[in-house]
Amino acid sequence: MAATKKKAPRNKTIELSRIEAALYLSQSVKLKSKVSAREIENQVICQDCIKAMDYLPDNFVDLMVVDPPYNLTKNFGTNIFKAMEDKQYLEWLDKWLCKTIRLLKDGASVYICSDWKTSLFIPNVASKYLLLQNRISWEREKGRGANNNWKNCLEDIWFFTKSKNYTFNLDSVKIQRPVLAPYRDRKGNPKDWQEDSGNKYRLTSPSNIWTDISIPFWSMPENTNHPTQKPEKLIAKLILASSNKGEVVFDPFLGSGTTAVVAKKLGRKFVGIEQEKEYVALALKRLDLADKFPQIQGFENGVFKSRNSSF
Repeated sequence: MAATKKKAPRNKTIELSRIEAALYLSQSVKLKSKVSAREIENQVICQDCIKAMDYLPDNFVDLMVVDPPYNLTKNFGTNIFKAMEDKQYLEWLDKWLCKTIRLLKDGASVYICSDWKTSLFIPNVASKYLLLQNRISWEREKGRGANNNWKNCLEDIWFFTKSKNYTFNLDSVKIQRPVLAPYRDRKGNPKDWQEDSGNKYRLTSPSNIWTDISIPFWSMPENTNHPTQKPEKLIAKLILASSNKGEVVFDPFLGSGTTAVVAKKLGRKFVGIEQEKEYVALALKRLDLADKFPQIQGFENGVFKSRNSSF
């Protein structure tokens, strides 16, 4: 797990020594019997989620964020997820999703990530249990283009709720955008915009198309070696919009810990499940680092900045 090569000076990728990996892994839990909500708050569970969820309490989750393996053959450390026939993948989605429903409070929200192809399956399965509210499409600007197809740089996040009564904090997720035409009223005051240190901007309501996300890469302090890591800024939008401080955010496919880390940074409680030991250790290290570095890149002073924004 330790790096074999000396990192470049600007490479901030989080790594683990063998000693760190063992230490952090020892801080995770494995469930063998039913637990209460209080017992499991702010814990990382090292276990297969389908087994672990049988031991979790009813109605304790305010927000569930899920980034399941897409239907692609992908190496996740010591575990390899193998692509399936469409019917098999639908059955696999249903197998774990149906177990999450009893964990959710009546006012809970659920976000499920997908790529362009598995996006076709998510509403077919989740709509059996949940109410579909929206589909977010975000620009995943990373990777090389294909020689005989369009470059794939789009992913979806499906937004569901358990009932018609749910949390949505619009003011918490408004985006700061530069003003190109700074109109003023007759008295010379800014019309629907603000100014700070010479920069003119307005706060706008977010749409379901997101082009302001940067995928974690080696010079970002949140970066890990996880092959499908989601950006903290992306998850922050979901958590701020659909939960309140002190509420519980649940992620059954925690990976290297982004959901738990962002929940902690934003004053929420978290519960995460991950079966790959290295990623569990990375998640717990990141949770430690969150105490020292609580910032979320692209989110400053309670406002989401445009990508590559200079203000």
